[in-house]
Amino acid sequence: MSPDWPIVDAETTAQLRALIRFDTTNPPGNELPVGRYLAGELERCGIESQLFVPAEGRAALIARIRGDGSKRPLILLAHMDVVGVEADKWSCDPFGAVIRDGYVYGRGAIDDKGMLAANLMTMLVLRRELAANGAALSRDVVFVATSDEEAGGEFGIRWIGEHHPDLLDAEFAINEGGRTRIMESGGKYLAIQTAEKISHVVTVTARGPAGHAAVPLTENSIMRLARALARLSDYQEPVVLTETTRRFFGELADVWMDTSEANAMRALVSDDPEALTKAAAILSATAVFSAVMRNGISPTLVSGGIRSNVIPAEATAVLNVRTLPGESIEAVVERMIRVAAEPLVEFTIAKKGDEAPPSDPSSPMFSAIAAAARELDPNLAVVPYLSTGVTDSAYLRRRGVNCYGILPFPMERSDEERMHGHDERVPLQSLHFGMRLIYEAVRRVACAGDASRFPQ
Repeated sequence: MSPDWPIVDAETTAQLRALIRFDTTNPPGNELPVGRYLAGELERCGIESQLFVPAEGRAALIARIRGDGSKRPLILLAHMDVVGVEADKWSCDPFGAVIRDGYVYGRGAIDDKGMLAANLMTMLVLRRELAANGAALSRDVVFVATSDEEAGGEFGIRWIGEHHPDLLDAEFAINEGGRTRIMESGGKYLAIQTAEKISHVVTVTARGPAGHAAVPLTENSIMRLARALARLSDYQEPVVLTETTRRFFGELADVWMDTSEANAMRALVSDDPEALTKAAAILSATAVFSAVMRNGISPTLVSGGIRSNVIPAEATAVLNVRTLPGESIEAVVERMIRVAAEPLVEFTIAKKGDEAPPSDPSSPMFSAIAAAARELDPNLAVVPYLSTGVTDSAYLRRRGVNCYGILPFPMERSDEERMHGHDERVPLQSLHFGMRLIYEAVRRVACAGDASRFPQ
């Protein structure tokens, strides 16, 4: 026997719709009802679970299918909270889980309730198949659903690590963080996140004389700040290629349909400095490519002044600076100071992120994800990826877990960009593909003995 995939597909859709209908906007999160729902679904299938309450209304759920212990566990991780919505800008109820034109609409459909539903269904199908076929697992498969990921994780993965560290003991983990992109040419690639940039907060404070706005002052603090930011807007950090980005561009070039960009990808990873410079200029025209090649500097907040007719003595901007692994935030700030070149402007590192080691792109888990993807779609290229976003994977990597980020749902850029935006949605066909991708990867890396006893 093997899973009846049409039935599983319908169940996956139903689970996602049920999860979307829980409003877990963070803040405040209120993930506890979702945690109880998930625990009920798992326990009905005979899967043991533990539901924790890190704070009022918050939840952390751990469920486990036990293996024979010959290998260390595998974690399937997803978060229950979602970002806020501007409901008046949606074409449907953001928490209505509407199905329209082959899509499920709703906040969290992509980030991260789609993954949550796929992980849940992987656990349910895995449990059923083990019971039906008498097969066994070589390792525990652990379902982890967290709160508070969208607001820093104080009541999420960090809480679990601080209060129940033994539950995060694992060799591998699968989490959000990558992408499965359908390109305009029709080609597709799966980017598996094996590393991510580190997020820092830098404040820029400009000072000058205060006074009445009726008498303009050239030393006006807001003008000083504006001049410094204008110079930074024309500045890019130098290109730095990590092992991950070298593999990403080098392997992506083989399936990239734009000949000029494909050639630039090959030149970028060559040993020719002149060719690299030209290639970086071509690829930097695509914002996400630019972001994975260099440290990023993004102004996010500006403040200053108390009244419309008073020149303030101080004005401040907040920068989100994302460094590549191995890059020093202090060195980036030093370069920004030189570029800004404005008197009485001070740069301060307000919050320094923690670096995490990369996950091994040659591990059995990476290979299992890649093999499962290629079996489901032989034309799907698979590449390692350094993500610009920050996920819970970094926390697990610092604990020694090889964590792999995937967005397992094949999507065009226009749909992927709805994440955190209006009318977030996931194609039903892609949702079903993603669930099967996770299941097949788990089957490959966790099956004990003869894999033929554990049908596809």
